[in-house]
This record gives sequence, C-alpha cells and structure tokens, in this order.
Amino acid sequence: MTDGVGLRGSVALVGAGNMGLALLEGWTAQQVTGPVSVIEPQPSQRLQDLCAEYGYALNGAAAPRDAVVLAVKPQALDSGTVAAAPFVGPATVVVSILAGKRISDIAAHVPAQAIVRAMPNTPAAIGRGIAGAFSSPATSAAQRALADALLRAVGAVEWVDDETLIDAVTAVSGSGPAYVFYFAECLAAAGAEAGLPAALAARLARVTVEGAGELMHRQPETPPDELRRRVTSPGGTTAAALEVLEAADGLAGLMRRAVAAARRRAEELSG
Repeated sequence: MTDGVGLRGSVALVGAGNMGLALLEGWTAQQVTGPVSVIEPQPSQRLQDLCAEYGYALNGAAAPRDAVVLAVKPQALDSGTVAAAPFVGPATVVVSILAGKRISDIAAHVPAQAIVRAMPNTPAAIGRGIAGAFSSPATSAAQRALADALLRAVGAVEWVDDETLIDAVTAVSGSGPAYVFYFAECLAAAGAEAGLPAALAARLARVTVEGAGELMHRQPETPPDELRRRVTSPGGTTAAALEVLEAADGLAGLMRRAVAAARRRAEELSG
C-alpha cells in the first residue's frame, strides 16, 4: 500500500461492485486529493454512504479526469466504456481491470492512448491484494505512476513488459484466492473423513491456512519451500503427507493444470 501521503489526481470509477468498491475504499484511506466520480447503476448502501461522507459524485455529471478506472465485468465492456468515455480527456489514463480484455479492446471503445491493463485480486478488500499491470506505449511516466498509486492503495503492484503475461497473472493471483479457499475446504473435508467433527475440522483448516499465510507475510525473506522444510521432520507425519502431495500425480501437477486452464480461459475472454 501507499504511505498515506495522498493520491494526487482526479479519478472516475466506472463500476463499483466488490473490486471497484475495494479500490474506492483504498483511495479514501490514502486521502485522494482530486475530485472523484463514481458510475454505478446499482449502488450498494455502503457505496452511497461512502460517497455521501466524502463528497464523491455518484452517477453525476461527467468531466475529464486524470484517471478513469474501468471496474465493470468483462461482459459489460460496451456499456462500461460508454459510461467512461465522457470522463476521458486528452491527458487521461484509463486503467482497466476487466479480465481477458486487451488494451486494444479498450482502445477500440474509448478515446484514449494511455491505457493500463491490470488484474488485482479480492484480498484488495482488506488492503492485502496484489495486481499485475501492463501499460500501453503511449502511457507517460506520470500517468503510469498515477495508475500505480491507484492500484497500490489496496496492495502490491507488479508491472510486466509483455501484455500476454497478464493472462498468466490472472491465472495465478487473480484466480488464486479461490484456489486457497478451495484448499481450505478440501483440508476440512479430509479432517472430517479422518474422524473429526465437521465444525472442528473446518475451524482447524481455516485457521491453519490463515496462520500459514500470515507467517509468509511476516517473513518475506524466507521462501515457501524453506518454510515447508521447517515444518517437516524426517520420517514424521508431515513428511508422510508430503510424499502424497509430491507424487507424480500430486499437487504440483494439479496446480500446473489448473493455472493452464485459467490462462486459456482468460485468452478466450479476449477473443
């Protein structure tokens, strides 16, 4: 996240569902200094309250902004860009978080040359997200810095030099939280099958995943394989379980297939 000194620039947010609202709350926490416009045809009560409290214009008149953030669903590209276009001026940078939609797709709908394609993830809702981003060649250093600040308000940002890598980012971190949640589900189900009461197994699995993630967060210098080795005593219970997970048909191959499937789907969405 940014350091709280304020986000300098005017912004229009088009789409304020879960991810858009998370971004808006992050900008609020970072004290965005310019005017903020929000376009959302079905505003939640939380969005209405936030706009009223901080003076953000909700579904109001349009005017060019320094940045326009497109946060609608990919299938709403047409209507989202129609709503965004009046906020786009000659110096506007458009930041799109539409999964699978390329910079060329956005450029075909809005009068902008400076376009950033980004893929954040749902932990942005608690300020612990991470986004991959790619900028068009016409994006200036100042415009890229503004896009970076807007994304960094809810987590980390990693910039890539090849737009096609955004599909891989989507497959790893964009969809990745769902993989972790499903792992917690499966671990709980396995615990229940081993004889634990289902509710207890669910609590054990959930807090274990939470704690392991927090441990990685607090020890960024320690790679995951080293953290894994610290838990694994030779010949012990963890080693026995890891023999199964590390088998030829185990977790590594399964994750490769899952990420490949997600990347293929992201590529299909752009077609």
